[in-house]
Amino acid sequence: MEVFFSLALGVLATCGIYLLLRARTFSVILGLTLLSHAVNLFLFGMGRLTTGAPAIIGLGTESADPLPQALVLTAIVIGFAMTAFVVVLALKAAVELRNDHVDGESPNEDRP
Repeated sequence: MEVFFSLALGVLATCGIYLLLRARTFSVILGLTLLSHAVNLFLFGMGRLTTGAPAIIGLGTESADPLPQALVLTAIVIGFAMTAFVVVLALKAAVELRNDHVDGESPNEDRP
């Protein structure tokens, strides 16, 4: 289980960073989303992965650590707000510049 978890985390982070380095705004938005999912998985993994374990251990004195779950919930909300803001920003830039490139210029224009 841990190998699959770490492999999924590595693939999400690698694909997110690769897409962040692309020249199109949609690729950058998708890369930010994948990178935020990788961070969510990392934060969730901090709470130790166990299968079949109850949330409350024992007869009431010991309980599972709720901090990683709270961090993941907060990260999901922040990631959604960030994605919505970047989508609106990219749409506004695409309408004003009539272009989808991050630097605002098309790749076949000659630079001075």
